[in-house]
Amino acid sequence: MFASHPALAIDAFMLGGGVDTDTEEGSSVALISGFGLGENTWLSAAVARNALELSNGRNLESRYADVELDHNFDPVGVRIGAAYWGDSDVLESNDWRASLYYQNDRVMLSADYEFRDFNFIIPSADLLTSREIMFDADGIGATARFQTSANTRLLIEGIKFDYSVPFRPLENADAARLLSVSRLSLINSLIDNRASISLGIDRGQKRWEIDISSWQAVINRSRTNSLTVRFLVPMSDKTDIEFGLGYDDSELYGDVTFLSLYLYFYGGN
Repeated sequence: MFASHPALAIDAFMLGGGVDTDTEEGSSVALISGFGLGENTWLSAAVARNALELSNGRNLESRYADVELDHNFDPVGVRIGAAYWGDSDVLESNDWRASLYYQNDRVMLSADYEFRDFNFIIPSADLLTSREIMFDADGIGATARFQTSANTRLLIEGIKFDYSVPFRPLENADAARLLSVSRLSLINSLIDNRASISLGIDRGQKRWEIDISSWQAVINRSRTNSLTVRFLVPMSDKTDIEFGLGYDDSELYGDVTFLSLYLYFYGGN
């Protein structure tokens, strides 16, 4: 979701923030940070708030918080993290994740695990009744990053979730439509699987990233395909600005275009 940290360094830090908006009048505001706790240890954190209007006219606000610790034993490393995303009146998720990775100058390979603990209030089609369910999901995935040349790199990611309760697509189709209008909708955190491939291209101090991703919702088995292009350019020797433009083609919420703007400040050694 957020920018990757710079090369690990003692006393290095990164502070950033930005906004996302889409053609369905959804918006998100985020603050991010990262700190070098030693030569091989990096601590990162993020908070965000999303706001959008659902198809039933209800205004929905959700909050996100994330913290992650990365330690590289060289060449093997571990990452552990925890996150919260949700609105207590609709859908909440408490997440824990861990990764074991190997990396060198040319490649990084990672085995990823994620546990998600959900509380979901499912509305009826007429909005007169609702039911609450609590369930969890285990996700198993993998990540591979390749330095394909001096100025290009390729990132491939995928994950598959196994849920503790069955979802019946036809039964939950109306609820899914009521709660989804864009990528920022809470319902999009309930995925069965997700895969993405990203190409990073450096042009001097400027950076392009082209990301193609696809995910399937667990609640009604709808699929969303997405294309995102980001452009990072320095504003000074310690600040960058990043512009993003994306497009979603979704069986659930249709076609949506979104824009993003982020600023980053780097300090330390």
